[in-house]
Amino acid sequence: MKLLMMGARDDERIFAEKWAQENNVELEITSDFLNAETLHLVAGKDGLALQQTMALPIEMYQQLADLGIKQIATRSAGYDMYDLEAATAAGLIITNVPEYSPNAIAEFAVTSALASVRQLNKIQNNMAKQDYRWAKDMISPELRSMTIGIIGTGRIGRITAQILKGFGANIIAYDLYQNEEAKTFLTYKASVEDVVKEADLISIHMPATKDNHHLFNDQLFSLMKDGSYLVNTARGVIVDTAALIRALDSGKLAGAALDTYENEMPYVTKDFVGKEVTDPIFKELVAREDVIFTPHIAFYTHTAVENLVAGGLNAVYDVITTNDSPNRVN
Repeated sequence: MKLLMMGARDDERIFAEKWAQENNVELEITSDFLNAETLHLVAGKDGLALQQTMALPIEMYQQLADLGIKQIATRSAGYDMYDLEAATAAGLIITNVPEYSPNAIAEFAVTSALASVRQLNKIQNNMAKQDYRWAKDMISPELRSMTIGIIGTGRIGRITAQILKGFGANIIAYDLYQNEEAKTFLTYKASVEDVVKEADLISIHMPATKDNHHLFNDQLFSLMKDGSYLVNTARGVIVDTAALIRALDSGKLAGAALDTYENEMPYVTKDFVGKEVTDPIFKELVAREDVIFTPHIAFYTHTAVENLVAGGLNAVYDVITTNDSPNRVN
């Protein structure tokens, strides 16, 4: 069995090599992403594990099938970069890694919430300027005094809610599919609108779909409490970033913590030291004192990386040996 792992980072290699040895599988590892120029690398391989940052061209699904590939395993929970209909039409099974370390992202979401509410950007900037005063605008609420809204109560959302509950916060939530266990530590509301009207801080934990593109827009921000906070460790396209900036400028939002941005692909995971960033919104998010902006790094722990690598490669193995996988998404 010959497998190809593409888009591999250096930190993934040790876990991939360990998996290949334990499973007696020949594994070729490359940092190249799959595109028209690298498609030839797939020839002669039995399976494919990807970490795509850009969507595949529609015609590539059939091209992969013509090369004998039966599946694409993405080393991520999200799979919005793949066209499931095109994959199915080409006879390809798409798999993800639905649970690799929900704690990693949940912990980062809570860390980001604390950093935003306690204005760590402003404090650190003042320290760098040797301004050590306790400015009146630095005084902050405590989490235990806040109502926190969780949008999406899957694995990550539930763990985030449990951690925040430990601070003594009142937790409310919305999810189309309510979780019975979650009802022991949070209160479900009938709609996203009902949650944002009551919450002092919103934390987003839903996958990106066609239905929730720019869910957080001018209209939804207008329903939020004045001086509230937004945390997004999910997908950037769920938030209309221009509307978010308007909400910050108006004072509707006191702060935002974003680990993802809808147009992040040209920049995230790349070194731009000494290079020009041409996206004005990206530049503003980085520069703003009321925004904690991080490069889609919430997942990045030793445990998560190992589980993503093993989960992706296990799914490849499953499809090749059984023609299916528990982690199939199409």
